[in-house]
Amino acid sequence: MPQFWTVAAAIYVAGVVWGLLRSDARPFGRVMLAILWPLGPIAFLITVLILLLAALIAYPLVLLPALVVAVLLWWARF
Repeated sequence: MPQFWTVAAAIYVAGVVWGLLRSDARPFGRVMLAILWPLGPIAFLITVLILLLAALIAYPLVLLPALVVAVLLWWARF
């Protein structure tokens, strides 16, 4: 697991450097963009998760197969 954090930190630092060097914003904007860039992919994942949950409520026929798949995946993990 420590190797994961090393790779994650390297990707974050690369994004910070890229944001500082390649952005055409003012200095404050560059720094904020460089620091906060991971929020974009996180916001995307949260949005997709919310849409999937809404689909489960809006289309109840999808709920049962989704629950079966979730239980099978959970069961296969053990």
